Amino acid sequence: MRDIKQVLVVRKDLHMRMGKVAAQCCHASLGLILDAQRRNQVTEAMQLWMDPDIGQGFKKVVVYVNSEDELLALVHIAFVDKIPCKVITDSGTTEFNGVPTITCMAIGPDWSDKIDKITGELPLL
Repeated sequence: MRDIKQVLVVRKDLHMRMGKVAAQCCHASLGLILDAQRRNQVTEAMQLWMDPDIGQGFKKVVVYVNSEDELLALVHIAFVDKIPCKVITDSGTTEFNGVPTITCMAIGPDWSDKIDKITGELPLL
């Protein structure tokens, strides 16, 4: 069986507290799955990733970029490559002085070799 994973990409330039990073990553991961289910766009890779009998265990990797522009460039590549992704914009009520701010994104779950073409060179958070 091919490896399946989800990659969470966090903006390091925002200097978010670790709890904030964790919450934003959870929003991205779960939001991507819920959006796919709501739109009837659950892929084979997503189904396998969520199947407890397959045993891949919801594999996730967290990496970072240093700017909003870098994150949005990854979104564009994922879109072109037809890899599911979800961008999270924080409302700014607890951080960012009330300014809505793009904080992170989820790419996949999808086949690891497809995702690695986009995020494979990014540093681990």
